[in-house]
This record gives sequence, structure tokens and C-alpha cells, in this order.
Amino acid sequence: MDDTQSNERIDITDYICPMTFVKTKLKLEKMDPGEILEVKLCEGEPLSNLPRSVEQDGHKVLAIEKEEGRYHKVIIERC
Repeated sequence: MDDTQSNERIDITDYICPMTFVKTKLKLEKMDPGEILEVKLCEGEPLSNLPRSVEQDGHKVLAIEKEEGRYHKVIIERC
């Protein structure tokens, strides 16, 4: 998904659930519909819960990409 430019980025690697979703939700609320948010998070519970939670909140997960080490990047479109 390298061709998608994110409008905003957030690093939530220092947070655990449910704060990973809370931080992401607060960031998305400040964005306009159609804008793209890039979220850096850790594998495990945050990676399994965050994509599902943001989709249940009405947004679109465009991609989930593996990064170096135990980190991942979730690309979300604000709807």
C-alpha cells in the first residue's frame, strides 16, 4: 500500500487495549471524511482488536502491513 499517502500518523506502540482504540478514535474524530490515518502498533491484542474496532465504528481499513520487529502499520480511511 505504498502508493497511499496518509494525511495523519499516530504511534500507539506504547499503549495497550483499550487505549489503542481510544487514541485512534480521538485522532480519527479530528480528521475529515476521506482522509487517511496511518497507525503504528504492536502485534498481538492491539493488532487483532484495532482493525475490527475501527470498522465497527464505521471507518475502512485499507491495509495492514508488517513492519520491522513486532510492529505493524494499519492504514485507515476516515468515513
